[in-house]
Amino acid sequence: MSTVTVTDSRAPAPARASRPEYKVTGRRVLRSEWAKLWSLRSTWITLGLGLLFLVAFGVIAAAHYKSELNSGRPLHRDDVAATALSLSVFGTNFAQLALGVLGVLITAGEYSTGMIRSTLAAVPRRLPVLWSKASVFGLVALVVATVGVFVAFTVDSGIVSGTPAALTMSHSGVVRSLLGAGLYLGLVGVIGTALGALLRSVAGGISVLVASLMLVPGLISLLPSSWQDNISPYLPSNAGESMFALTHDSTSLSPTAGLVVFLGWTVLALAGAAYRLVRTDA
Repeated sequence: MSTVTVTDSRAPAPARASRPEYKVTGRRVLRSEWAKLWSLRSTWITLGLGLLFLVAFGVIAAAHYKSELNSGRPLHRDDVAATALSLSVFGTNFAQLALGVLGVLITAGEYSTGMIRSTLAAVPRRLPVLWSKASVFGLVALVVATVGVFVAFTVDSGIVSGTPAALTMSHSGVVRSLLGAGLYLGLVGVIGTALGALLRSVAGGISVLVASLMLVPGLISLLPSSWQDNISPYLPSNAGESMFALTHDSTSLSPTAGLVVFLGWTVLALAGAAYRLVRTDA
């Protein structure tokens, strides 16, 4: 007699290798944004331009001052009060555009390419994405800007040595002003990041950034003098400039007050970006 073997269909199937579970943490979001930042060619180009603007324009300003001084002609009124510090931070007006524009590109660029959907799918809570982008780029911009202004001051000090503009690191307020210039440019990068997330448009973000830092101060100068004195010191660019100015008068803020005001503008831009990021779809 033959024996029939019956296989139990209810027998458990071989266990599959379980995949590791990955949790979304602040550290991992930061690492992701760090990797995305340095994977873009525009990051290297724009940071290089920002550093070049700081150093090159600072050196050019010092060389121009030395040339005018040696020419024997009366100095221009803007050059009379020039110092090695004011000459070395001359390039901040140009560097702020490079760093601010890159900040806009970091966030608004993801909306233009559609990559933001993948980013928010990986980080459903959304806000950690904004905080990470702002923190990573703000830190990078701070380091690049600080290195740039210190290099520019070191070179400029050698150029204007022996002139009325001569200063050294040991002079009171010089190191504070150089650090203030680096911090200002770092915060400009954060504001650019916030504007890109708020407006979700590269062109729109850059337009608002340029208008806020460069066009509005010019328009305010058309107002009556009494209005200018009450409004002008609190504009983003003027408050930021007071952070790294060596001397102050009654029409400008102190370094601490300028920092507080500029931080207020930065927080306002981030708050607007956070609100839209949470409330509207990508």
